[in-house]
Amino acid sequence: MANAFDPTALDAVIHGRVRLGMMAYLASVDEASFTELKARLGASDGNLSTHLRKLEDAGYVQVKKRFAGRKPLTTVRLSAQGRRAWIAYLDQMKALLGNA
Repeated sequence: MANAFDPTALDAVIHGRVRLGMMAYLASVDEASFTELKARLGASDGNLSTHLRKLEDAGYVQVKKRFAGRKPLTTVRLSAQGRRAWIAYLDQMKALLGNA
Protein backbone atom coordinates (compact mmCIF):
# COMPACT_ATOMS: atom_id res chain seq x y z
CA MET A 1 0.00 0.00 0.00
CA ALA A 2 1.74 3.17 -1.23
CA ASN A 3 -0.05 5.77 0.89
CA ALA A 4 -1.61 4.09 3.91
CA PHE A 5 -3.99 6.24 5.90
CA ASP A 6 -2.62 7.08 9.33
CA PRO A 7 -5.25 8.68 11.58
CA THR A 8 -2.53 9.83 13.98
CA ALA A 9 -1.03 11.87 11.14
CA LEU A 10 -4.14 14.05 10.84
CA ASP A 11 -3.30 17.56 11.95
CA ALA A 12 -5.60 18.33 14.88
CA VAL A 13 -5.11 22.06 14.32
CA ILE A 14 -6.64 21.79 10.85
CA HIS A 15 -9.18 19.02 11.51
CA GLY A 16 -12.16 21.03 12.69
CA ARG A 17 -15.01 22.42 10.60
CA VAL A 18 -14.15 26.12 10.84
CA ARG A 19 -10.38 25.70 10.65
CA LEU A 20 -10.69 23.19 7.83
CA GLY A 21 -12.92 25.59 5.91
CA MET A 22 -10.56 28.48 6.60
CA MET A 23 -7.52 26.53 5.38
CA ALA A 24 -9.36 25.37 2.25
CA TYR A 25 -10.49 28.89 1.41
CA LEU A 26 -7.13 30.51 2.13
CA ALA A 27 -5.39 27.92 -0.05
CA SER A 28 -7.44 29.20 -2.99
CA VAL A 29 -6.86 32.97 -2.54
CA ASP A 30 -3.90 35.29 -1.92
CA GLU A 31 -5.53 36.72 1.19
CA ALA A 32 -8.95 37.20 2.70
CA SER A 33 -10.42 39.77 5.04
CA PHE A 34 -11.84 38.76 8.40
CA THR A 35 -15.27 39.83 7.14
CA GLU A 36 -14.92 37.67 4.02
CA LEU A 37 -13.90 34.62 6.06
CA LYS A 38 -16.75 35.20 8.48
CA ALA A 39 -19.28 35.30 5.64
CA ARG A 40 -17.79 32.29 3.81
CA LEU A 41 -17.69 30.13 6.91
CA GLY A 42 -20.90 31.29 8.56
CA ALA A 43 -19.01 31.93 11.80
CA SER A 44 -19.52 34.52 14.50
CA ASP A 45 -16.81 37.10 15.24
CA GLY A 46 -15.81 35.33 18.46
CA ASN A 47 -15.82 31.86 16.95
CA LEU A 48 -13.77 32.93 13.94
CA SER A 49 -11.30 34.82 16.16
CA THR A 50 -10.76 31.76 18.34
CA HIS A 51 -10.10 29.46 15.39
CA LEU A 52 -7.97 32.05 13.64
CA ARG A 53 -5.80 32.34 16.76
CA LYS A 54 -5.22 28.56 16.79
CA LEU A 55 -4.07 28.64 13.18
CA GLU A 56 -1.91 31.69 13.84
CA ASP A 57 -0.33 30.11 16.96
CA ALA A 58 0.52 27.04 14.86
CA GLY A 59 2.19 29.28 12.27
CA TYR A 60 -0.30 28.30 9.56
CA VAL A 61 -1.66 31.77 8.84
CA GLN A 62 -0.36 35.32 8.89
CA VAL A 63 -2.70 37.97 10.24
CA LYS A 64 -2.24 41.60 9.30
CA LYS A 65 -4.17 44.36 11.06
CA ARG A 66 -4.31 47.84 9.62
CA PHE A 67 -6.68 50.68 8.86
CA ALA A 68 -8.39 51.25 5.52
CA GLY A 69 -9.39 54.86 5.78
CA ARG A 70 -10.71 55.09 9.30
CA LYS A 71 -11.95 51.50 9.52
CA PRO A 72 -9.90 48.62 10.94
CA LEU A 73 -9.11 45.92 8.38
CA THR A 74 -7.82 42.48 9.30
CA THR A 75 -6.51 40.29 6.50
CA VAL A 76 -5.36 36.69 6.66
CA ARG A 77 -3.15 34.68 4.38
CA LEU A 78 -1.80 31.15 4.43
CA SER A 79 1.87 30.98 5.45
CA ALA A 80 4.40 28.72 3.73
CA GLN A 81 4.22 26.42 6.77
CA GLY A 82 0.42 26.47 6.54
CA ARG A 83 0.51 25.53 2.86
CA ARG A 84 2.79 22.57 3.65
CA ALA A 85 0.48 21.49 6.50
CA TRP A 86 -2.54 21.81 4.20
CA ILE A 87 -0.92 19.64 1.52
CA ALA A 88 0.05 17.01 4.11
CA TYR A 89 -3.54 17.04 5.42
CA LEU A 90 -4.90 16.57 1.90
CA ASP A 91 -2.46 13.69 1.32
CA GLN A 92 -3.84 11.94 4.41
CA MET A 93 -7.41 12.46 3.16
CA LYS A 94 -6.46 11.05 -0.24
CA ALA A 95 -4.97 7.99 1.47
CA LEU A 96 -8.18 7.55 3.48
CA LEU A 97 -10.34 7.82 0.37
CA GLY A 98 -8.04 5.48 -1.54
CA ASN A 99 -8.61 2.85 1.13
CA ALA A 100 -12.39 3.27 1.19
